[in-house]
Amino acid sequence: MKKEFKITGMHCGSCALSIDFDLEDLDGIKSAKTSYAQAKTEIEFDQGKVTEEMIVQTIQKSGYKAEFSKPLNER
Repeated sequence: MKKEFKITGMHCGSCALSIDFDLEDLDGIKSAKTSYAQAKTEIEFDQGKVTEEMIVQTIQKSGYKAEFSKPLNER
């Protein structure tokens, strides 16, 4: 499953990298690509291991705000 989340509170590219590292520590996250410039993260994950709520909570623990934006087409 691939989904996009809007992120607020990032101040630079290092913030985006920090979010990616924290998300990739979650069991079930296949990839996380966060963009400071676009204020979003695109995440591919296993719904059987991680939920949207767990993703949002992880981003919040990193010091940022997140909300579900939209599902992404899988290719």
